[in-house]
Amino acid sequence: MKKLLTFSLAFFILLISVSKAQIAELTLRRVELGVRFMPTISNFDIKGYNGSAVQGQATLGYGVGAMLAVNLNEHSAIQGEVIYNSLTQKYKDANTDRKIHVDYVNVPLLYCLSTAKSKPVHLSIVAGPQMGFSVGSNIYAANGSGADTAKAIFAVKNGDLGFAYGVGLGFALNSLRTYRFDIGLRGVYGFTNVSNTSAASGSNSRYVVDYAAVRTTSLYFGLTLLL
Repeated sequence: MKKLLTFSLAFFILLISVSKAQIAELTLRRVELGVRFMPTISNFDIKGYNGSAVQGQATLGYGVGAMLAVNLNEHSAIQGEVIYNSLTQKYKDANTDRKIHVDYVNVPLLYCLSTAKSKPVHLSIVAGPQMGFSVGSNIYAANGSGADTAKAIFAVKNGDLGFAYGVGLGFALNSLRTYRFDIGLRGVYGFTNVSNTSAASGSNSRYVVDYAAVRTTSLYFGLTLLL
């Protein structure tokens, strides 16, 4: 009987020790590093050079980037990202089909609210300001002809300010919750006119877009390392 009690006590102590170790292993990870791939639909708000509204068409582009987040507690975090976006917008202007292309490096700073992040699955919503930096732009005739592009000019300002928002799900990929798969939706509403018409256009060319504000919706996929 005494041996049985001793064995039971030892087993109980071992069970408590294992449980405490598991709890310690599954506590909230404070730092997150991740990568993202973002198929992106562009639907710019565009006005022609004469001030008239322009009929645009939602167009598919993409984005790739990296993410760094600091978890303040189980339910809130500060999240920063650096995203390269290649965006295209088709539109019709004066019976001419055109396509504008812009490349941006976007830097959103987001506040994140989540269900418990230490769980195997969690839901998050994010919102915050986004700064964009132009790294290139061009305009084409939709049929690929270069005949009209020599006359049509579309230039983009260096900076853009917008509001980013989204919702997503995170799925733990291992028992220690150190690797995670992320999927979600992200929207951006641009506040500023990114069209730059300040430079002289020349005698054989003209600006065709007077106003353009960035509007995008993305589906994102990501892998995250939790430290």
